[in-house]
Amino acid sequence: MTNSIKIVAEISGNHNGSLARAHSIIEACAGAGVSAIKIQTYTADTITLDVDSEAFRISDDHALWGARTLHSLYSEAYTPWEWHEPIFRHCRELGVIPFSTPFDETAVEFLEKLDCPIYKIASLEIVDIPLIRMASGTKKPLIISTGAASLDEISNAVDAARSAGAIDLTLLVCTSSYPANPNEANLLRMDSLRELFGVKVGLSDHTLGSAVSIAAAALGAEVIEKHVTLSRSDGGVDSAFSIEPQELEQLVSDVKDASDALGIATAWRTESEAESIRLRPSLYFAEDVKAGEVVTGVNVRSVRPSGGLPPVDIDKIMGKRVVKDAQLGDPTSWEMFEI
Repeated sequence: MTNSIKIVAEISGNHNGSLARAHSIIEACAGAGVSAIKIQTYTADTITLDVDSEAFRISDDHALWGARTLHSLYSEAYTPWEWHEPIFRHCRELGVIPFSTPFDETAVEFLEKLDCPIYKIASLEIVDIPLIRMASGTKKPLIISTGAASLDEISNAVDAARSAGAIDLTLLVCTSSYPANPNEANLLRMDSLRELFGVKVGLSDHTLGSAVSIAAAALGAEVIEKHVTLSRSDGGVDSAFSIEPQELEQLVSDVKDASDALGIATAWRTESEAESIRLRPSLYFAEDVKAGEVVTGVNVRSVRPSGGLPPVDIDKIMGKRVVKDAQLGDPTSWEMFEI
């Protein structure tokens, strides 16, 4: 965990149909220092219908999946249910929390048998109130992505979750496009969600790179989710907007730094600033001065370091006589001058 921020690595369809590749992604994510690894629990037949009509096809101009039928896309992207147990076991062996996004009630029932510790509701399923109620009824922590949702839809989802027993609820700001444009991230929505609903907040990040995630950390995100693949050049349904292991490792480090940098609002001085405080300017003798000589702007100056009278006192000693000899580099003090 990075300063209370959970970094969630989403495998999604980046296993490319290979359980061995899924295990390799798990190992890479654990090595990068993530808090949790998430998969998705559905089949093509539980999430949609095998129908080839305009309604069941993705729009022709979609950047990644244009003209594909939903059934075809999900048949390629789904994680076989028989893989879930070895994936969960591998995560736990590596000290990483495994959890999943269920897309219907049968998925929740299945995941409960695996003791899934957290549930996430995907952005599009925020309107599936029965699903939200069922996941909330497990009393497990619940994360809801809010991509493409109106404020009323978010409110309805939160009400449904709480009425069904959810006690640990997190809402993720999300732009439900693939890849998402940073100028549509609208991260300030996190503050609105926190204030309106009294929940933890975070980001489901579909943008390229890590800048948006780092900004979310600096704004107080508590959960940041990012899709991860071994290599974008390997292809796959989600590869175009996923990050690679070395990028994930850097993101984890940068997010920790951004979160640590928030600090507390009343920390005016830090221990590491002691040397800077010592080197602040004060009034020093800038040349040798004999007793009886008068202070001028030449023989006493404000210079670094501290140790002498504060610079604000220069007018109080200007024109006064020195009562004992002073050398270049001696700090000033009140006993050096006539009263």
